[in-house]
Amino acid sequence: MRRNGPFIAVMCVVVGTGLVGCGPNEKPNAAEEAPPEAKVSVEPDLNVIKVDQPERFKLVQAGEREDAPELHVTGVITPDIDRSIPVISLASGRAVELHAKLGDDVRKGQLLLRVVSNDISSGFSNYEQAKADQVLAKKQLDRAKLLFEHGAISRNDLEVAEDAEQKTTVAVDTARQQLRTLGGDIDHPSPIVNVYAPASGTVVEQNVVRDASVHSPDNQPNLFTIADLSRVWILCDVYENDLGMVRVGDKADVRLNAFPDRSFTGRISNIGKVLDPNLRTAKVRIEIQNPGLMRSGMFVTATFFGQHGQKFATVPSTALLRLHDRDWVFVPEGNGLFRRTEVKGATAEPGNLQQIASGIQPGQKVVNNALALQAESEQ
Repeated sequence: MRRNGPFIAVMCVVVGTGLVGCGPNEKPNAAEEAPPEAKVSVEPDLNVIKVDQPERFKLVQAGEREDAPELHVTGVITPDIDRSIPVISLASGRAVELHAKLGDDVRKGQLLLRVVSNDISSGFSNYEQAKADQVLAKKQLDRAKLLFEHGAISRNDLEVAEDAEQKTTVAVDTARQQLRTLGGDIDHPSPIVNVYAPASGTVVEQNVVRDASVHSPDNQPNLFTIADLSRVWILCDVYENDLGMVRVGDKADVRLNAFPDRSFTGRISNIGKVLDPNLRTAKVRIEIQNPGLMRSGMFVTATFFGQHGQKFATVPSTALLRLHDRDWVFVPEGNGLFRRTEVKGATAEPGNLQQIASGIQPGQKVVNNALALQAESEQ
């Protein structure tokens, strides 16, 4: 027991010392154990500019514009049917002279075609025979009147002679009218009939050539078609889903493929009631005055405008700053501060204005000369 006494005493001292250091009466230092405090630095807003004399920079109020939706379709120019007149010959025969061709401008009464016709020859023969019968009937009537006055014939015989004379008169008038209908001239008997232009205009269709046979209208298409192209139609194909954007009476802008730098204005006069079953399109007809450049068959691009569109802000071109491939304007914030605000969808408009799609609202004030304010901020 005496050998172990000193060792046990030393262990007790060591253990006691450790217990004293970790005793419940000693608390840790929270300040020393806490993580270091984070330092936050506030960066200045580079889009905010402060100037000493803000009154030097004039402010303007953004305007408002409503951009109607647009529908672009293709179309083709055709003659106005109400201004198109067919040229026909009621007398059949053979064309011996041709005085007009497709695309020619003609005047009313101008000679277009000469036809040698057996119908005209037969017509003159019938007319001459009718006149001869009329002469004979007139003589017989005069003789019957003389005989009746002397009591040589009855009243019935006189009335028969009068009836025969009246029938020959009707036959002469009928033969004369038939000749005029066929195109013959009773004062100048000839087997050749002249075909004249019924109206002034442009020959837009030709179905006859020299030495070709000419038949009756029932067996042959029109010899010519003359159209007055001072006012034309434009027929456009509009898809079914876009028909809501077009209405009868609305205006339409028209550009010719041959003259893309010129624009013309027409008006919608008809929207087809039947859709093409394959393309699902309807024919939309535009009536337009022809300034002289439009020709039948030309392709055009027509633009229709919807009724309600999107509203945009407009600012002067000087209020727009182009920086880093983006567009900016300066909006005042008071106390000499101006905020550089990015805008999108800027497009040029007439009157040195810029249309803004987003970034500012109509009625909002911006700096009129953005470049001058930017130069001031860089000094």
